Amino acid sequence: MTNTFHTVTVERAAEAYVLSRGKARFLSVAQAIRAIRTLMPRCKATDRELEELLAAASIVHGVPVAFDARTADGREPGLH
Repeated sequence: MTNTFHTVTVERAAEAYVLSRGKARFLSVAQAIRAIRTLMPRCKATDRELEELLAAASIVHGVPVAFDARTADGREPGLH
């Protein structure tokens, strides 16, 4: 018997998180980033890059997004 482990990419993790939230009213970017960083502590993607991946996956799957992560440039959080 062999054990096969599949590599999880950050893109796949983002999409899996979005799909897991499909029936929720919206996806919280802040919560999603925390979940991905917990799952992948060595993830080198910036919060902004994760936000973009999550937004793209949300659009593809029709899940509303709350851009509620705090940013260095002072952008206001919003629901899109």
